[in-house]
Amino acid sequence: MFRQLYSALTSENTVNQAYEDLTRMLQHGAWMFARANEVLYSTVAAEEVREPLYERDRAVNDLERSIRRKVLRHLTVNPGHDVAICLALMSVAKDAERIGDYCKNVFEVGAFYTEGFHVPKYQQPLDAMAERLTAMFELLVAATRDSDEAKAHGVIAEAKGIRGEGDRLVEELLRESEAVEFHEAVAYSLLARHYKRVASHLANIATAVIGRLEDLDFYPEGDDSALD
Repeated sequence: MFRQLYSALTSENTVNQAYEDLTRMLQHGAWMFARANEVLYSTVAAEEVREPLYERDRAVNDLERSIRRKVLRHLTVNPGHDVAICLALMSVAKDAERIGDYCKNVFEVGAFYTEGFHVPKYQQPLDAMAERLTAMFELLVAATRDSDEAKAHGVIAEAKGIRGEGDRLVEELLRESEAVEFHEAVAYSLLARHYKRVASHLANIATAVIGRLEDLDFYPEGDDSALD
Protein backbone atom coordinates (compact mmCIF):
# COMPACT_ATOMS: atom_id res chain seq x y z
CA MET A 1 0.00 0.00 0.00
CA PHE A 2 2.77 2.44 0.89
CA ARG A 3 4.32 2.23 -2.59
CA GLN A 4 0.93 2.57 -4.23
CA LEU A 5 0.28 5.70 -2.19
CA TYR A 6 3.62 7.11 -3.31
CA SER A 7 2.84 6.35 -6.93
CA ALA A 8 -0.28 8.48 -6.71
CA LEU A 9 1.54 11.50 -5.33
CA THR A 10 3.10 13.16 -8.32
CA SER A 11 3.40 12.82 -12.06
CA GLU A 12 7.00 13.98 -11.75
CA ASN A 13 7.83 10.95 -9.59
CA THR A 14 9.69 13.09 -7.05
CA VAL A 15 8.34 11.14 -4.09
CA ASN A 16 8.61 7.85 -5.96
CA GLN A 17 12.34 8.60 -6.22
CA ALA A 18 12.36 9.22 -2.48
CA TYR A 19 10.77 5.79 -2.05
CA GLU A 20 13.64 4.25 -4.01
CA ASP A 21 16.05 6.06 -1.68
CA LEU A 22 14.32 4.42 1.29
CA THR A 23 14.77 0.97 -0.25
CA ARG A 24 18.47 1.68 -0.74
CA MET A 25 18.75 2.79 2.89
CA LEU A 26 17.36 -0.56 3.99
CA GLN A 27 19.74 -2.45 1.72
CA HIS A 28 22.66 -0.54 3.22
CA GLY A 29 21.32 -1.31 6.70
CA ALA A 30 21.15 -5.02 5.91
CA TRP A 31 24.77 -4.95 4.73
CA MET A 32 25.89 -3.07 7.85
CA PHE A 33 24.05 -5.48 10.15
CA ALA A 34 25.69 -8.49 8.50
CA ARG A 35 29.19 -6.99 8.69
CA ALA A 36 28.73 -5.87 12.31
CA ASN A 37 27.79 -9.40 13.34
CA GLU A 38 30.75 -10.86 11.47
CA VAL A 39 32.98 -8.68 13.64
CA LEU A 40 31.00 -9.67 16.72
CA TYR A 41 31.60 -13.36 16.00
CA SER A 42 35.26 -12.71 15.07
CA THR A 43 34.88 -14.05 11.53
CA VAL A 44 36.15 -10.73 10.15
CA ALA A 45 38.63 -8.32 11.74
CA ALA A 46 37.15 -5.06 13.01
CA GLU A 47 39.72 -2.95 11.17
CA GLU A 48 38.78 -4.62 7.90
CA VAL A 49 35.15 -3.63 8.36
CA ARG A 50 35.36 -0.27 10.11
CA GLU A 51 35.83 2.12 7.19
CA PRO A 52 33.46 0.36 4.75
CA LEU A 53 30.81 0.21 7.47
CA TYR A 54 31.13 3.89 8.34
CA GLU A 55 31.13 4.74 4.64
CA ARG A 56 27.81 2.93 4.28
CA ASP A 57 26.49 4.85 7.28
CA ARG A 58 27.42 8.12 5.58
CA ALA A 59 25.59 6.92 2.46
CA VAL A 60 22.52 6.20 4.59
CA ASN A 61 22.68 9.71 6.05
CA ASP A 62 22.99 11.20 2.55
CA LEU A 63 19.94 9.24 1.41
CA GLU A 64 17.89 10.47 4.35
CA ARG A 65 18.76 14.06 3.41
CA SER A 66 17.89 13.25 -0.20
CA ILE A 67 14.46 12.02 0.90
CA ARG A 68 13.87 15.20 2.87
CA ARG A 69 14.79 17.35 -0.14
CA LYS A 70 12.49 15.41 -2.44
CA VAL A 71 9.57 15.53 -0.01
CA LEU A 72 10.00 19.26 0.62
CA ARG A 73 10.25 19.88 -3.12
CA HIS A 74 7.01 17.99 -3.66
CA LEU A 75 5.21 19.90 -0.90
CA THR A 76 6.52 23.21 -2.22
CA VAL A 77 5.20 22.51 -5.70
CA ASN A 78 1.99 20.94 -4.36
CA PRO A 79 1.23 22.86 -1.12
CA GLY A 80 -1.33 21.15 1.09
CA HIS A 81 -1.32 17.93 -0.93
CA ASP A 82 -0.31 14.49 0.37
CA VAL A 83 1.03 15.98 3.60
CA ALA A 84 0.34 12.89 5.73
CA ILE A 85 2.06 10.54 3.29
CA CYS A 86 5.05 12.84 2.91
CA LEU A 87 5.44 13.16 6.67
CA ALA A 88 5.21 9.37 7.00
CA LEU A 89 7.97 8.96 4.43
CA MET A 90 10.21 11.36 6.32
CA SER A 91 9.41 9.50 9.55
CA VAL A 92 10.38 6.08 8.23
CA ALA A 93 13.49 7.51 6.58
CA LYS A 94 14.54 8.50 10.09
CA ASP A 95 13.89 4.91 11.19
CA ALA A 96 16.18 3.65 8.43
CA GLU A 97 18.86 6.14 9.50
CA ARG A 98 18.61 5.01 13.12
CA ILE A 99 19.03 1.38 12.04
CA GLY A 100 22.43 2.36 10.65
CA ASP A 101 23.36 3.84 14.03
CA TYR A 102 22.42 0.65 15.86
CA CYS A 103 24.39 -1.43 13.37
CA LYS A 104 27.40 0.71 14.28
CA ASN A 105 26.65 0.02 17.95
CA VAL A 106 26.68 -3.74 17.31
CA PHE A 107 29.96 -3.34 15.47
CA GLU A 108 31.42 -1.43 18.43
CA VAL A 109 30.50 -4.24 20.83
CA GLY A 110 32.41 -6.67 18.61
CA ALA A 111 35.34 -4.29 18.17
CA PHE A 112 35.76 -3.42 21.85
CA TYR A 113 34.79 -6.69 23.53
CA THR A 114 37.09 -9.46 22.31
CA GLU A 115 36.95 -12.03 25.12
CA GLY A 116 34.26 -14.20 23.53
CA PHE A 117 30.88 -15.42 24.75
CA HIS A 118 30.75 -18.33 27.17
CA VAL A 119 27.23 -18.45 28.67
CA PRO A 120 24.96 -20.37 26.29
CA LYS A 121 21.69 -19.30 27.94
CA TYR A 122 22.48 -15.72 26.82
CA GLN A 123 24.58 -16.34 23.75
CA GLN A 124 22.19 -18.72 22.00
CA PRO A 125 19.08 -16.48 22.21
CA LEU A 126 21.14 -13.53 20.96
CA ASP A 127 22.47 -15.62 18.07
CA ALA A 128 18.88 -16.52 17.20
CA MET A 129 17.81 -12.86 17.38
CA ALA A 130 20.59 -11.90 14.97
CA GLU A 131 19.49 -14.59 12.51
CA ARG A 132 15.86 -13.48 12.74
CA LEU A 133 16.84 -9.86 12.17
CA THR A 134 18.85 -10.81 9.09
CA ALA A 135 15.74 -12.47 7.67
CA MET A 136 13.65 -9.43 8.66
CA PHE A 137 15.88 -7.13 6.63
CA GLU A 138 15.40 -9.31 3.56
CA LEU A 139 11.65 -9.46 4.16
CA LEU A 140 11.30 -5.71 4.60
CA VAL A 141 13.40 -4.85 1.54
CA ALA A 142 11.07 -7.08 -0.49
CA ALA A 143 8.00 -5.59 1.21
CA THR A 144 8.99 -2.00 0.43
CA ARG A 145 10.16 -2.81 -3.09
CA ASP A 146 7.05 -4.78 -4.04
CA SER A 147 4.48 -3.16 -1.73
CA ASP A 148 3.93 -6.61 -0.23
CA GLU A 149 1.71 -6.23 2.82
CA ALA A 150 1.95 -9.90 3.81
CA LYS A 151 5.73 -9.58 4.15
CA ALA A 152 5.32 -6.33 6.08
CA HIS A 153 2.96 -8.07 8.52
CA GLY A 154 5.60 -10.79 8.92
CA VAL A 155 8.20 -8.16 9.88
CA ILE A 156 5.89 -6.66 12.49
CA ALA A 157 5.16 -10.07 14.03
CA GLU A 158 8.85 -10.99 14.17
CA ALA A 159 9.72 -7.64 15.73
CA LYS A 160 7.24 -8.19 18.53
CA GLY A 161 8.90 -11.50 19.39
CA ILE A 162 12.41 -10.05 19.27
CA ARG A 163 11.48 -7.11 21.49
CA GLY A 164 10.02 -9.49 24.06
CA GLU A 165 13.10 -11.71 23.93
CA GLY A 166 15.38 -8.70 24.39
CA ASP A 167 13.45 -7.60 27.48
CA ARG A 168 13.56 -11.13 28.89
CA LEU A 169 17.33 -11.41 28.47
CA VAL A 170 18.03 -8.09 30.18
CA GLU A 171 15.72 -8.96 33.06
CA GLU A 172 17.37 -12.36 33.44
CA LEU A 173 20.82 -10.76 33.44
CA LEU A 174 19.76 -8.38 36.20
CA ARG A 175 18.43 -11.30 38.25
CA GLU A 176 21.43 -13.54 37.51
CA SER A 177 22.52 -15.43 40.61
CA GLU A 178 25.53 -17.16 39.06
CA ALA A 179 28.76 -15.38 38.24
CA VAL A 180 29.00 -13.88 34.77
CA GLU A 181 32.11 -11.94 33.84
CA PHE A 182 31.32 -8.23 34.09
CA HIS A 183 32.33 -7.24 30.56
CA GLU A 184 30.60 -10.27 29.08
CA ALA A 185 27.37 -9.37 30.91
CA VAL A 186 27.62 -5.80 29.61
CA ALA A 187 28.09 -7.11 26.06
CA TYR A 188 25.01 -9.35 26.38
CA SER A 189 22.85 -6.51 27.68
CA LEU A 190 24.04 -4.08 25.00
CA LEU A 191 23.36 -6.58 22.22
CA ALA A 192 19.88 -7.32 23.56
CA ARG A 193 19.19 -3.58 23.58
CA HIS A 194 20.63 -2.93 20.11
CA TYR A 195 18.86 -5.90 18.49
CA LYS A 196 15.59 -4.85 20.10
CA ARG A 197 15.94 -1.33 18.70
CA VAL A 198 16.77 -2.55 15.20
CA ALA A 199 13.64 -4.73 15.32
CA SER A 200 11.53 -1.78 16.46
CA HIS A 201 12.69 0.48 13.64
CA LEU A 202 12.16 -2.27 11.06
CA ALA A 203 8.64 -2.77 12.39
CA ASN A 204 7.89 0.93 12.18
CA ILE A 205 8.83 0.99 8.50
CA ALA A 206 6.70 -2.10 7.93
CA THR A 207 3.77 -0.31 9.59
CA ALA A 208 3.99 2.37 6.91
CA VAL A 209 4.22 -0.24 4.15
CA ILE A 210 0.80 -1.60 5.10
CA GLY A 211 -0.62 1.91 5.25
CA ARG A 212 -1.22 2.15 9.01
CA LEU A 213 0.19 5.66 9.12
CA GLU A 214 -1.66 6.52 12.32
CA ASP A 215 0.33 3.80 14.12
CA LEU A 216 3.78 5.15 13.27
CA ASP A 217 5.94 5.48 16.39
CA PHE A 218 3.10 4.11 18.51
CA TYR A 219 3.33 1.20 20.93
CA PRO A 220 0.63 -0.04 23.27
CA GLU A 221 0.76 1.00 26.91
CA GLY A 222 3.17 -1.23 28.80
CA ASP A 223 5.49 -1.71 25.81
CA ASP A 224 8.67 0.25 26.49
CA SER A 225 9.92 -0.16 22.94
CA ALA A 226 9.14 3.43 21.94
CA LEU A 227 11.67 4.42 19.34
CA ASP A 228 14.67 6.56 20.18
